[in-house]
Amino acid sequence: MPTTLRFFAPHSLNVRQGKAMGDWDFLYEMNERGYSPEEIADAAGCGAAPWEWEQIGREWINSQLEDEPEDDAYSVEPYDPFQSRDGFPFSVLEQAQIFQDLVDCAARHFENTGRYLQVWGELGEIYAEIKFGLRRHGTRTPGSDGTIAGKLVEVKTISPEKSNDRVLVKSQGNFEQLLIVRIDRDFQFQGKLFNRSELKGVTGKFLRGRLDDGASNA
Repeated sequence: MPTTLRFFAPHSLNVRQGKAMGDWDFLYEMNERGYSPEEIADAAGCGAAPWEWEQIGREWINSQLEDEPEDDAYSVEPYDPFQSRDGFPFSVLEQAQIFQDLVDCAARHFENTGRYLQVWGELGEIYAEIKFGLRRHGTRTPGSDGTIAGKLVEVKTISPEKSNDRVLVKSQGNFEQLLIVRIDRDFQFQGKLFNRSELKGVTGKFLRGRLDDGASNA
């Protein structure tokens, strides 16, 4: 394990988020326990140690997703008219066109450079707007990204870059449903909305879900 990992995550997050150094002591402990750099980065992003996570069985989630349709940027059908973020977007059809343009740009960039644009979270949430009618919050709201049919929803996007199949969600977050969106290397999208009651391990600080890379193409 590179020595720099002992200092990277706590220091950078302390500066960016105003956290006290003691809040990130578990990252040092993770390094000492031999966790991988990606696992340490995941924990830094969520703000808690992996031994506080609860696991949702990957087989269960895979079985839920296997019959869900796959969409590319042009096949996804816009949901009924909606507004989010203090009245935006003005047009669902325009938002669908923007989504297509973003996916096309990301795909061309990858073909030209072999590198992915880091736009996964935004793509996942725009897809959720168009496909599921997500109404995103107008301002940053801890614990959820928006609402669908009046219920608070947390959106988690799995990008084609992820070498593992983990999804981490704070169980104490203020959400009623979890929407998992997966994007594959061909920029195909697949997603499903889960009620919080369907998730396993809800008693822990974190819910941990897994998707098997070979189980679907989205």
